[in-house]
Amino acid sequence: MKLFATLLARLPRPYHYSNYPERFIRKQTEFIEWKTPPYPNYQPRTVRYRKNAYYDINRPWTTEFQDQNAPNIKHPKIYVEPFKQFPIFLGDIVQVMRGKDRGKQGTVNYVVEERNWVCVRGLNRKYRLMQRDPSFPGVLNTTEEPLLVPRDVSLVDPEDNQPTTIEWRYDEDGNQVRVSVRTGRVIPIPRKAYETRDYTVPEAYKDQPKDTASDEVVKATFKPKLKTFEMEIMEDHGIQEHRIPYPMYWY
Repeated sequence: MKLFATLLARLPRPYHYSNYPERFIRKQTEFIEWKTPPYPNYQPRTVRYRKNAYYDINRPWTTEFQDQNAPNIKHPKIYVEPFKQFPIFLGDIVQVMRGKDRGKQGTVNYVVEERNWVCVRGLNRKYRLMQRDPSFPGVLNTTEEPLLVPRDVSLVDPEDNQPTTIEWRYDEDGNQVRVSVRTGRVIPIPRKAYETRDYTVPEAYKDQPKDTASDEVVKATFKPKLKTFEMEIMEDHGIQEHRIPYPMYWY
């Protein structure tokens, strides 16, 4: 956890909405469709993975996501045009461009990049009445439905509090920043975008007893050499080879 938190703190933009390593996220989204039986007559063994997982508002490491992508569960193919760099992050102020909440502004509190979705706090709500007994009035539950980017929402320019499109550019330090196309102002990424389930900001992460120190994480302990394992052992122990190998021909 400490290693990933240290690397995450160096990134100019948020990497994930959790501090799970990338290999764990990849493992959760790779589902086996077919695999050869573990018998000697099935050699070499082959594994076929499902290419595309079905993404919803559930994160890949949740049980709901695994249930949605169970082996016998079928979903319609979702055609999504991916962003090269997603323009909206947690904590951004956006304006709804269509629907019943058109013209209202709110803060983004959930992002699903795989579907180009964002959820805005208090907007685009859907109400569901939970009622088991007709004699009971029931409970009204409300959820914030996702909005499609960029069709349904647009990022708000802090210069004049109006919706705008953005471009990714480089500043003087070489970092990528979001720039408003209309006013040319830099729109910083909110601090909330770097929050994870383990810490509010990477600098606030508390060292655990089994964590590796930050100085040890960034220290280079491996020096590549053009030598075999046996040659490195001989060099460490001061062993010199004076024997002349016998000529062998394999043709």
